[in-house]
Amino acid sequence: MTERRGIVIHPNELSETWLKDAQSLQLNVLGLHPPGGRDAARNLQKMLEDLRDPQIRRLLDRAQSMGLILEYEMHAVSYLLPRSLFASHPDFFRMDDKGVRTPDFNLCASSQQALEMLSESAARLAALLPNASHRYYFWLDDVTQSSCHCPRCRDLSPSDQQLLCVHAMLRGVRSVDPNASIAYIAYLDTLRVPEHIQPEPGVFLEYAPIKRRPDVALNDPLCEENRLECAPLPALLQRFGQQGAQVLEYWLDNSLLSGWKVPPKPFKLQSDVLRSDVAYYRSLGFQSITSFACYLGADYVALHGKPDLRAYGEALAHP
Repeated sequence: MTERRGIVIHPNELSETWLKDAQSLQLNVLGLHPPGGRDAARNLQKMLEDLRDPQIRRLLDRAQSMGLILEYEMHAVSYLLPRSLFASHPDFFRMDDKGVRTPDFNLCASSQQALEMLSESAARLAALLPNASHRYYFWLDDVTQSSCHCPRCRDLSPSDQQLLCVHAMLRGVRSVDPNASIAYIAYLDTLRVPEHIQPEPGVFLEYAPIKRRPDVALNDPLCEENRLECAPLPALLQRFGQQGAQVLEYWLDNSLLSGWKVPPKPFKLQSDVLRSDVAYYRSLGFQSITSFACYLGADYVALHGKPDLRAYGEALAHP
């Protein structure tokens, strides 16, 4: 049995039905993920506002009473370091490959002032999102080719730059939660192993192969897309360690399959792929496995009926 078995849904999809389904699937982790993209900061702020709603609070309390561990996974950097600071502190933000500072995404990972502000903001955010697992997921912006190219950053890969930011956020989070750990997400441009920066204690790997083919087993050597996605995985585990490492998959992610557009498309779980992938991840030592399960809430049920997710629970709950 996988120790941590979860799903990650959008906050507006949280419902009593999802809680009961999670219980029936023998899941023990429920993640809330405000949508990313260019509106990630606005969506994160809306989630924080919604979490004060008494009805939402009752659902969260209900989830905890059912034994579900609540976690929050989000693209947080543009929220933690507001883009409005660019007017007074352009040096906080990344330099593009043409040598121009821009507030579009992410930050300058060599700016100590920017990292300090990131740390302080992460502490405030963590205080608003307490969780029993002490695991935090504050990701960089949901984009590619948006690292910093300033003279101090240009020799650092996107992975190295992310790890510098993760370390800064960890320092902040631990000021309010001394037992905190924080995710380094291997995703898009940060799938490569960091070359120059070593992960500090308290940083765990989260592997999210978004460019994989969903209809083919991840470790199928004949699938070029999947071969590229899983090639760095052994080295990532060697660098970050198996302790706390988590898979964040897309087996149940109907938002991806629907192109992040509503109405959601009909969904069918690729059970054979799922079982093959879970066996592969277990062979590598992963004990924490979760999947996005967005666009399968009440709107989906009203259109297409309740999706059959039994194979997901069975694959995680049994060797």
